[in-house]
Amino acid sequence: MLDIRKIREQTELVREGLNRRGADVRSIDEILRMDQRRRDLISAAEELKQRRNSVSKEIGELRRKGQDTAEIQATMRALGDEIAERDREVAVVESSQKSILLSLPNLPAEGVVVGGKENNEVVRILGAKPEWTFEPKNHVDLCVQLGLIDYDRGVKMGGNGYWLYTGDGARIEWAMLNYFVSEHLKDGYTFMLPPHILTYECGVTAGQFPKFEEDVYRLQEDNFHFLLPTAETALINLYRDEVLVEADLPRKLFAYTPCYRREAGAYRASERGMIRGHQFNKVEMFGYTRPEDSNAMLQELITKACRLVEGLGLHCRLSKLAAGDCSDSMATTYDIELWLPSMNEYKECSSVSNAMDYQARRGNIRFRRKDSKALEYVHTLNGSGLATSRLLPAIVEQYQQADGSVVVPPVLRPYLGGQDRICKR
Repeated sequence: MLDIRKIREQTELVREGLNRRGADVRSIDEILRMDQRRRDLISAAEELKQRRNSVSKEIGELRRKGQDTAEIQATMRALGDEIAERDREVAVVESSQKSILLSLPNLPAEGVVVGGKENNEVVRILGAKPEWTFEPKNHVDLCVQLGLIDYDRGVKMGGNGYWLYTGDGARIEWAMLNYFVSEHLKDGYTFMLPPHILTYECGVTAGQFPKFEEDVYRLQEDNFHFLLPTAETALINLYRDEVLVEADLPRKLFAYTPCYRREAGAYRASERGMIRGHQFNKVEMFGYTRPEDSNAMLQELITKACRLVEGLGLHCRLSKLAAGDCSDSMATTYDIELWLPSMNEYKECSSVSNAMDYQARRGNIRFRRKDSKALEYVHTLNGSGLATSRLLPAIVEQYQQADGSVVVPPVLRPYLGGQDRICKR
């Protein structure tokens, strides 16, 4: 959520930032009108309360003198009713103002360019494209022929957008997760296994609600619980409405969860197989930092995510997203994109982002510096480390051999009992 003081004091800077995202800036005027109305109401209510306090003292003095206070007490009751009405008006205006504030996206960080996908910048190429002396196959055919994925039975059980890992496919999936977990533990990150069913407040704090309520799987039996779309939505709520001390920061966490997404909209014909689905596995990195440390944490998360993909020996690229392509909650985002030979396209397998204080304001997550009474909002960051649903297609396509087998990336072999190749059974 944006700081109302920043909107009030740096209005044009906020407008410029929202324009860079392609967001509607007309709500800024309405927020400022509401803010002025709220402050006027609070000022009027405070004057009435001061008057009430003064009259209360006067009543006490009159009673001590034995004088009749019935008339002045009647005036006080009317004054109390007026104060209550002013307080109700303040609450209504504050609620309306907060609703609009919650709908606004984060401001782009310095250096994030205007525009959408067309202005994304490739900043690094990792690994070399594989070359073949034969006609390479696509991952769908390879996964079926090698018995890694059962697409038909996955659809039979879950419907379109679901698949079933079988045999070596399930083993490779689990090997990747073990590889990621081991690497994060080596780096000193704390392992978390959060709930998969979350409350509405979790979505608000993450910045996904109220705007993207329809993108999640909602449980209809109660007020509003939903299946988490990413572990970030859980981890950002770990310290909601809490005050950390400076010594607690930075907090470096990671979690494994399945991710559940409605993925509304039509699928492209090329996005078959496992490229886009309603359920997939992901290990998520998350950080809480002091404001001055968040950029260093961002670089750390980017380095970690790139290192994981490089460890798998896959060709990919690192791209810095333009303002319009960043998610609403994020000030800056870098994507790691895998090359899928059959599509001749790059597909994201990790997004690393800095939300700065946007999510912390929504979740009221603050910290206190040593020897200070003042409270400040933390900065929050997240990054996929990694999502697996596009990694398996990239592995089977980039590591495929002329005889139809697939070489197992060396880093995964210890988790597969030393197996170095997947062959048709």
